Amino acid sequence: MPQANPLRLLNAAGQSVWYDNIQRSMLSSGMLARLIAEDDLRGITSNPTIFEKAIAGSGDYDEALRRELQRAPRQSSRDLFFALAIEDIRAAAEALRPTHDATDGVDGMVSLEVSPDLAHDVGGTVREARELFARLALPNIMIKVPGTVSGLRAVERLIAEGVNVNVTLLFSVERYVAVAEAYLRGLEQRRAQGLPLERVASVASFFVSRIDTALDPILAQRRPELQGKIANANAKRAYREYLNIFAGPRFAALRAAGARPQRLLWASTSTKNPAYPDLLYVDNLIGPDTINTMPPATYAAFRDHGAVAPTLERDVDEALARLAALPDLDIDLGAVTDRLESDGVRAFVESFENLLAAIEAKTRVLGL
Repeated sequence: MPQANPLRLLNAAGQSVWYDNIQRSMLSSGMLARLIAEDDLRGITSNPTIFEKAIAGSGDYDEALRRELQRAPRQSSRDLFFALAIEDIRAAAEALRPTHDATDGVDGMVSLEVSPDLAHDVGGTVREARELFARLALPNIMIKVPGTVSGLRAVERLIAEGVNVNVTLLFSVERYVAVAEAYLRGLEQRRAQGLPLERVASVASFFVSRIDTALDPILAQRRPELQGKIANANAKRAYREYLNIFAGPRFAALRAAGARPQRLLWASTSTKNPAYPDLLYVDNLIGPDTINTMPPATYAAFRDHGAVAPTLERDVDEALARLAALPDLDIDLGAVTDRLESDGVRAFVESFENLLAAIEAKTRVLGL
């Protein structure tokens, strides 16, 4: 009897499997359709770095770029990018629409990020997110908004307007709690206006592995046994907060009006240190009503040898004790997560600028 697919088992256990990658060849080759059919893939996430690699690193988009420029020759490289990206996002969302329908709107989501240079611009983020959501005009689209301080204000406004939001680049538990509260405020504003809550969807993308990457060199000198242990501990603490918030009386009133929880999504779940297990940030964070968006190598590894067990609520007291030990080691986790957020925004802005430059170069090469 063939062995059960671990990815399918993970979905059946209550944690949705999403894929942290998109490129045109996935769509044209039938690869995405196979992942949905064979693995029960339930969502797609993208970011500026993914699109930079897809568009700048291949010729897959040259014909579409030529066609788009012939249609509207005076477009900026930014406009061209969104025209290309929207084609991919729409095609992926249409492929996942049956999943969205079958899960009553819980899964089947595809995420597109606002321009990363808007990370600290509330009005700009709201305008662009609103525009992208309207252009795509599909119920299973999420607009990614960085969870900066400015981003929180944008999230609240967008949720109140009924825009589905994936809040990204979350590293600290404190910022995650602020994101969840922004979601609740947006829902409360919507309810006060007499607007429906049933189909407003949101996830909070909590980045995992980069915490260990940042802290391990320090811990190697001060508490080596804590290396590779803090990132998952931080995620488990975030999940405890999730349970408290969405089992509490404030959300109960919203749930009664039709609202759904803002699920936690584990992002940055590839293992950066080759000395660690390749599924360190997947196997240890399995729990109900969560999502793990896996990059291709991690996705393939879990399909091959992933183990499905309810690990997210296991050893939580030990995880909290590890976090509590950091101040005595002169490690300020808040300062580390602040730096990771600013570094993450900067890296996405750099990828976006490189992508726009590559599009400009392609238009010259194509003679357009």
